[in-house]
Formats: sequence, structure tokens, C-alpha cells
Amino acid sequence: MNQDYYKNYYHLERNHWWFVVRLEILKQELQKIISKEKKELRILNIGIATGKTTEMLKKFGEVTSLEYDATCADFVREKLNLEVIEGSVLELPFKDNSFDMVCAFDVIEHVEDDQKAIFEMSRVCKQNGKICITVPAFQSLWSYHDEVNQHFRRYKMSEVVNLFDLQSKKNNFTCKLLRKTYFNSFLFVPIWLFRKLNFLIPKQFIRKGAGSDFEIYKENKILDSLLKGIFLVEKKLFRYDISFPFGVSLLYFVEKK
Repeated sequence: MNQDYYKNYYHLERNHWWFVVRLEILKQELQKIISKEKKELRILNIGIATGKTTEMLKKFGEVTSLEYDATCADFVREKLNLEVIEGSVLELPFKDNSFDMVCAFDVIEHVEDDQKAIFEMSRVCKQNGKICITVPAFQSLWSYHDEVNQHFRRYKMSEVVNLFDLQSKKNNFTCKLLRKTYFNSFLFVPIWLFRKLNFLIPKQFIRKGAGSDFEIYKENKILDSLLKGIFLVEKKLFRYDISFPFGVSLLYFVEKK
């Protein structure tokens, strides 16, 4: 993560409409797949950024937080008094079969070898444990925002499915699908247009600070409420296990068998 960017990320994770609703969707969908668990889960949260997802996951069990960026890890330790282990999803510093649930929310797009990332997540996940990821969707949405966030790619659902299938075949386990869907679907078209139009304007004229989309969009209570309300409709529909065929992001949860 860009050093200028992560310091603003703490505020964004807790206030920006996209982060707020995304977190609510994750909490709801995770609750559905572990509702029958009778024990407190041992959870690994990979790539915690400024820690909001770890705060959410604590409702489900004991969370181990992993962050690659040392400066960001120090920031979280000081800000939240949270224990953070520094490490990479490509070489997780844990024994095989250590966790009941392994989460990586918007992480594997940051590494070139995403197959290795999925292997490592599967390795440290217990038998009958859950592996839960989200990633940005569709390469057609690629923009300066992806470059600032140091992404290697955006994904189609079939590509994520193939990642897990390949690791299953290589390493003699199966992945039982628990949940898959695109999300942030209702706002897909305006976001696609926004990003395409941005390529027509020299970035030095509209992008300040780290240069992410969040630097362009300024907080506006009326617009925030509108966008948040539209996004929340998806959360309500997800209660009925409805899945969308496209979206700005995608969610993929499996059980390791």
C-alpha cells in the first residue's frame, strides 16, 4: 500500500460508504456459513490494512492478524493496541492445519503469484475449515486506483474458481463451495464510466495525495447516503442467497474437505 495512502485508510475503513457496507456484507455472509459452529473459531485475517476487518472478525472467534507492510502494522499496533504479525500471504508463518477460518479480503490481487497465495491459505486451514476471500472484479474496471493500490490484476469469477480447482488437484483436497457472488453490482455501470472517463484527464489535474479514487471523491452527506442506500439493497438481497452475475468486486467462500 502506498505510504501516503494507508494513513488515510483508517478513516476510510470506518466512514466511507463503500467500506461500511462491504463490512456489513462480509459480516452477514460469514455469519451464514458458520452459524452452526458451536466453538469459538481460530481465525487468520491476512492483509488487515488498518484493522477494521479484524475488529469485525473478533465477533466470531480468536483472530490472528497478519500484515505485510511493516509501517502499516506499526500504525495499527499503536492506534488499536492490536497484536499484528508481519508476514506475507506467499509464505505464511504458521503450521499446517492451524486455523478454522482463513480470510483474505482484497489481498491476493496484490501478489503476482496468486496460486501460491491460495496454496498457503489452504495449507494453514484445517480440514473442514473455511477459506474466505474477496477480490476486485473485471479487468475492464482497471484504473489509476488499481495502480495506486499496487494490484497485479482484477478477476472474473471463473478465474477465482480455477485458482481453487488447480490447488485442489495439485494438493489432494477438495473445496466445497459455500458462497460465491459478485457484489457492488448496482453501481457497476456508473463506476465503470467514472473510471473510463478518468483516463481521459491527466491524473495530475484531479488526483492529489496518493492518487486513489478516494482522493477524487470528497465526502458529501447527501451523496454518501444515496450511494450507501443503493449498496445496502444488495446486502438485503444477499440474505436470500441471491447472487449477482457481475459487480465491482467478488466474494468466494469455500470449505476445505
